[in-house]
Amino acid sequence: MNSLSPSDRSAFSPTGTTASAPPSLIVYTDYKSPYAFVADAAIRAIALQYPVHLDWRPYTLRIEEFMGSVEARTVHNWRKVRYGYMDARRMANRQGLIMKGPRRIYNAELSSTGMLFAQDHGFFEAYHVSTFERFWRHDLDIDSLEEMSRHIDGLGGSGADFVRFAQGDGGARERRIVAQAESLGVFGVPMMIFDDQLYWGGDRLGMVREAIEQTLSAAGEALRRERLQTQPGART
Repeated sequence: MNSLSPSDRSAFSPTGTTASAPPSLIVYTDYKSPYAFVADAAIRAIALQYPVHLDWRPYTLRIEEFMGSVEARTVHNWRKVRYGYMDARRMANRQGLIMKGPRRIYNAELSSTGMLFAQDHGFFEAYHVSTFERFWRHDLDIDSLEEMSRHIDGLGGSGADFVRFAQGDGGARERRIVAQAESLGVFGVPMMIFDDQLYWGGDRLGMVREAIEQTLSAAGEALRRERLQTQPGART
């Protein structure tokens, strides 16, 4: 689908004549979500395909709100749960990912707060990939402050600083981001926002790419017009 011309790309590149910053694709995710896990690589690949900035944000799902508590789940709910994990595992297998069934219902606020900490301290990529992989291998309890602290240490960050962050402003910051997401209409993950449009799920990535290409093409056309105005002899 990637049919952008070099001038379309240069509209947002450092060598372009426009001062426009690359467009941002906001991505909401949650490390306990199987569908967020299996869509992650494809989402990250967008930044390799197009000159866009991925703005990763946590959206910590409250499982009981839409699936009910374990005790209160109906037979219908359990069919949905079983299908969801079967379907996600099928997609994980295609990518060579290990996905073990969850041991319990997780909160995951600590792992979301860890995302913010990693972004602040410059090791988000390592944190992001490792947290997903370790959680789904049953190698990391994302609700354990002690384990998350050691996890941060192992990635080159300061586990002690993370503990202070999580117990201080970090937790409150995570909750503010979730509240803001919901004010924008976010209800699940992975959820992407581009040009004020919401896209839910990895199966909407084709539509996201189309929207990005339209934006970049429009910017490229604007750049060509600008060059014609400033350089009358220039070719389109």
